[in-house]
Amino acid sequence: MSHTRPTETPDRNGAVPYRRPTAGTPAPPSRRQGRGAPAAPPSRRRRVDRRKRRSARSRLVRALAVLVGAGTLAGAAWTAWPQEGAGPSAAPLPGADDGPAEREPGRDPAATPRTGPPSSAPARPARPRSDRKPSRRQVSYVVDGPQTYTWAQGTGRRAGDRGRLIRYGVKLEDGTGLTADAVATEIDGILRDPRGWTRQGAASFQRVSSPPYDMVVHVVSPGTTDKLCGRWGLDTGGRVNCANAPDLVVNVRRWTELSPQYPDRPHDYHALIINHEVGHVLGYGHRGCPGAGEPAPAMMQQIKGLKGCRANPWVYDAEGRFIDGPREP
Repeated sequence: MSHTRPTETPDRNGAVPYRRPTAGTPAPPSRRQGRGAPAAPPSRRRRVDRRKRRSARSRLVRALAVLVGAGTLAGAAWTAWPQEGAGPSAAPLPGADDGPAEREPGRDPAATPRTGPPSSAPARPARPRSDRKPSRRQVSYVVDGPQTYTWAQGTGRRAGDRGRLIRYGVKLEDGTGLTADAVATEIDGILRDPRGWTRQGAASFQRVSSPPYDMVVHVVSPGTTDKLCGRWGLDTGGRVNCANAPDLVVNVRRWTELSPQYPDRPHDYHALIINHEVGHVLGYGHRGCPGAGEPAPAMMQQIKGLKGCRANPWVYDAEGRFIDGPREP
């Protein structure tokens, strides 16, 4: 008996109805494979899938490694770069003045708002040992002192043998963190220096511990500086010094924190303060820079900028020449 495959009869639309293939009958080609392309064996498809997964995982691991490395470099750069706020806590404001300050119209110097510095300045970043400079002692002081004072004791030798003798006293406000005798000893040495006002006989000086006084050096808090200088119509803003004969007022903020022109040079800056303010007591006004590269006059307002001059705290040079400059207000 012959076996013939039944003929499919098209329906009225001309389509041949689907018939499930029987065992041993090859399946029709898939659309994804395309006609005539044999289907991939299941084992091969599994291998391809595993390779794709491994490749994706490998790319992910490499991307994570790049991100971790970038984060490490960024952290190292953040640690090495100086952050904002480091460094010392306080610096003079631009436009401040070593000498008498001018009153701003309509402003009461005694009512100037003040904010005090922290009890001690933030520590400087550690320097390499070969570059480390001797650090000066950090001094804590009150911003608004009690206006009670300690006078330096004893009478010193006369500094200079020509010119009018100026008997002076040194008084230190309580709470400045300094000692009256130590400050008085340094001031005496500055006035005695041959580069100071005694060189050409402009004056001679002698520290005394009792009246009469021809000059009084007040070393006081920023708040008391404002009160004393404000009586004379001077606006110190809690930042600078002033003088009005016979009084010479030294702001302890300037004495301890120095200025950008004299970093780590406390004695030189103290000499500038004393020589500048004593000059005002003696009747000298402000001077400007005489020329680029020249030493700045002691009567120059050096804290406002050196204008091309070199920082210099002394009245005379080593050869005894008066260091002068053009007159300024």
